[in-house]
Amino acid sequence: MVAGTAGEQLRPEDPREIAGYPLLSRIGEGGMGTVYLSRTRGGQPVALKVIRREYGRDPDFRRRFEQEVQAARRVQGYHIVPVVDHDTDGGQPWLASVFIPGLPLHAALAAHGPLPLTSVLQLVGCTAKALTAIHSAGIVHRDLKPSNILLSRQGPYVIDFGIARASDATQLTLTGGVVGTPQFMSPEHALGEPVGPATDVFSLGLIAAVAATGRHPYGDGGALTLAAQIANTAQRPPRLDGHDDRLRPLLESCLAADPNRRVGAEELAALCERAAGRSLNDFTGWLPQPLAADLASRERAVPAASPTPTVTDNGGAQQGTADPGEGGFGAAGTGGGGASPGAPHGPTFAGARTTAPPPPAYTPQAPAPARRTPTALVVAGAAVAVVLAVVVTWALTRPDGTSDEGRSNGKASAGPTHSAPAKSSPAADDDSGYTVVFKDRPLALRSPGGADIVRVDLDVPQVVQDTPGREIMLSEVSGGSWEFYTPMGKSAGPTPAQCLAGARSDVLPQEIKAADLRTTIPVGTRLCTVTTDDRLAMLEITRITSTTHGNLPDYTAELTLWQKR
Repeated sequence: MVAGTAGEQLRPEDPREIAGYPLLSRIGEGGMGTVYLSRTRGGQPVALKVIRREYGRDPDFRRRFEQEVQAARRVQGYHIVPVVDHDTDGGQPWLASVFIPGLPLHAALAAHGPLPLTSVLQLVGCTAKALTAIHSAGIVHRDLKPSNILLSRQGPYVIDFGIARASDATQLTLTGGVVGTPQFMSPEHALGEPVGPATDVFSLGLIAAVAATGRHPYGDGGALTLAAQIANTAQRPPRLDGHDDRLRPLLESCLAADPNRRVGAEELAALCERAAGRSLNDFTGWLPQPLAADLASRERAVPAASPTPTVTDNGGAQQGTADPGEGGFGAAGTGGGGASPGAPHGPTFAGARTTAPPPPAYTPQAPAPARRTPTALVVAGAAVAVVLAVVVTWALTRPDGTSDEGRSNGKASAGPTHSAPAKSSPAADDDSGYTVVFKDRPLALRSPGGADIVRVDLDVPQVVQDTPGREIMLSEVSGGSWEFYTPMGKSAGPTPAQCLAGARSDVLPQEIKAADLRTTIPVGTRLCTVTTDDRLAMLEITRITSTTHGNLPDYTAELTLWQKR
């Protein structure tokens, strides 16, 4: 397809609606299915990947698909694009995901050439952080490649994790071959042996070499030729003598033939940060100026979202391009594991309900993780890719008013649900000295399940597993509890002045046990705190849902953030 801003019109055989989402146009098609542009009830764009019927007719695929997507939805961390909605019960399975502006690495290299060393080190370090989060959830990406890493002015993001084993197993049944992108496989993957986290590290080493020089470290040749050379790495390792002295040791530690000798993803991130001599969280000027300017111009070209979309106007669709030479879901970003050749590389869209203008990117001065917030869709020239700006567990409300909150396989919640009454929007500013950053942003605070802990960063907002501090901790340890790292109080109203007064006066206990949550923090409560970044946050509880996988109930809320004038 030719890239553009309106996408390809729906064909006669295309559905016009999926699960309440109106389908506005086609934005990509590949081996696993078709990606359509849709919008939420609030006018926000959504990319829906509808899986092909032949896969949907396979009960084993549906079972694996559900398991893998549920696993992907547990992935929480920076630089990743999670699945936010899906269904395996309908006639055709489908996936949806959220977005920030970005451009696939392979398209950026084709348009602007190799990246400077500092950019490569930050790219690899941040991607390694994403792999750490993915591996912590028990997932192996299995198809990491340049088209599955998206560049943005707020850093790189990894897409297409989540249903690797489901799609791989199905493809192997159909073809009897090894599935993946041959030129970015690990030796064990190319040989058809079991793969693990070290497989993704090897692929990242190959990507680093290509990003730095524009050349594959195993030389020229077709994909299968390169795969054969990779499989023979133990006898003929790649030549890395042409790489910078700061990058070469990292490449060697990633590209070891023995998976047990490869560096771990977490250690790799630390090594990249030391080699770069700057924090991986500082994205000030992290890309060369021409590429940064390209991304900025694409951001400015994005049309505003329409709150009342129709099927016939194409809804300002963004269009991507198929990449028949590489497997995976590509920039469609809908959680595929990269099992199918020829999958699309179109955009991933947000499922958030907020209609407020997105806040500007925020980069902290301290070593804390960089603050990133959704901006807008990017119109790419050769390919369009948009990924996650806020890595949280969204409570996605579909255009038909239904929600995926508490659902599994499209079924009802396991327990009772309470919803908040309609409310008035908080004032943008008042005499409190604060001005609004964003308001009414959907945020779900879900039980981590098992004996696990997650933390909530209200400044981003983001739910993370491995970052201490922040504002709230959700723990299933010792019966379950919420713990507040900053003083949290109840506000009597929606204004920043009322919120600040509540945070200072009506302060809650530092820890609330699971058994007391519903009575202490019922639906309609406005929780307020001054965040670790000295902003004012108000979390209004709109829904509480019982769960079967933990002691904590799931809370759905709308978050408003103010900053000092």
